[in-house]
Amino acid sequence: MSITTTTHLNFRGTARQALELYQSVFGGHLALTTYGDLGMPQDAPGADKVVFGQLDGPDGFRLMAYDIPGQDGGHTPQSAGSTHRENGMTITDRPFFQSVRGQSLDEVSACWDKLAEGATVIEPLAASPWSPGFGMLTDRFGVTWVLDVQPPAAG
Repeated sequence: MSITTTTHLNFRGTARQALELYQSVFGGHLALTTYGDLGMPQDAPGADKVVFGQLDGPDGFRLMAYDIPGQDGGHTPQSAGSTHRENGMTITDRPFFQSVRGQSLDEVSACWDKLAEGATVIEPLAASPWSPGFGMLTDRFGVTWVLDVQPPAAG
C-alpha cells in the first residue's frame, strides 16, 4: 500500500489565479475543473470558479485547490490569519504553513522571487543557523510559505 499527502488549499474565488502563479513558480501540469464543467448552469454565478484544481510538478510536487462556493473576494486578514517574527520566534494564528525545501540556494531563490511578488515578507530569505537559506512569506493569495535549503548532512 502507498499513501501520499497533498496540500489542498481553499480560496474565495481566486483558486485559478493562485494555481497559475504556483505553476509559474514550480512548473508542472495544471488541471482545472469548474463548477460549470460539472453541470452548474454556465450563466449561474460562480460557474466559472474552480471546484477541482491540481498542480502536478516535477519531482513529486503536488498541490490542490478549489474555490469555496459563494465565497468571492479573495482573502481577508481574518480569513488568512496573521504571522510575524518576534525575537527570533514565529508568532502565528495560522493552522499550517506550506513548506518548500530545495537542494540549493539558487533553486530556492528562484521560487522565492516569484512567490514574493505582491507578498508580505515575514522573514527575508537568508542564511540561518539551521539552513543555508530560510525565508517566510504570505503570498498575495493568503498562503504562508516557508522556503528553505536542505541543510548539509551531519557528519
